[in-house]
Amino acid sequence: MTRALVLGGGGVTGVAWEWGLLAGLTQHGVPLAEADLVVGTSAGSVVGAQLRSGRPVQESYAAQLRPSRSEVAARFGPVAVLRLAWAGARTRDAVRARARIGAMALAARTPSEESRRAVIEARLPVREWPRRRLLVTAVDAHSGEFVVFDADSGVSLVDAVGASCAVPGVWPPVTIGDRRYVDGGMRSPVNADLAGGAQQVVVLAPTTAAFGPMPRLAAQVTALRAQGARVVVVSPDAASRAAIGRNVLDPGRRAGAARAGRAQADVVAGEVAAVWG
Repeated sequence: MTRALVLGGGGVTGVAWEWGLLAGLTQHGVPLAEADLVVGTSAGSVVGAQLRSGRPVQESYAAQLRPSRSEVAARFGPVAVLRLAWAGARTRDAVRARARIGAMALAARTPSEESRRAVIEARLPVREWPRRRLLVTAVDAHSGEFVVFDADSGVSLVDAVGASCAVPGVWPPVTIGDRRYVDGGMRSPVNADLAGGAQQVVVLAPTTAAFGPMPRLAAQVTALRAQGARVVVVSPDAASRAAIGRNVLDPGRRAGAARAGRAQADVVAGEVAAVWG
């Protein structure tokens, strides 16, 4: 494995921002879609699955500029983040912290799993796992264990992406077999360490916020570099943060976030190209 693309979480606006970056970087001659490995967490799992489907990058970007009939608006602002932080920060044991967040998610009143699954299905142009390597992250809501799904996991792509996007307290945990799963961002908003072994790593991180015993992105990047990898991290600049706004689950901000990501690509293209080769 030589090149890895890591796509972090960040709600529907994170999906849009990542597609803006991917479209802009492609136009600058940096085809991140050619990655040997794609790691997707939460919003990044959606983008990763879409990217691996073979759908043209510019087409996926253009879709973010149009109103969506399938996306459902929800609130996920500072108060919701504080609730998660409080649930997960009362112990230094990362697995226990995630189990507490999972317990909160299991007890929360949310839309039905069926209605949420329909949203996830509408996001995926292809329902089968791609042939090229894709990792999708989630957390077992009961045990707090971190889980990585791939084509060999025996889990459908829709269920894997749905689990990775199951924001605790907002969307229902996803049932797979006799277990239920929540957002992979509850372990790390990016999970860049899963790119270990790659020589070139590009990380698109709509958010790097971490709380309690969560592994920090900076530490993950340091470890990758210690293994000999060249790594570049792109996070929203001031204009992108303004376009994304305070509620990352607001579909009304998709187009603005996508355009901001596309504009930011003009600024970071040289730096990303230097790593990607």
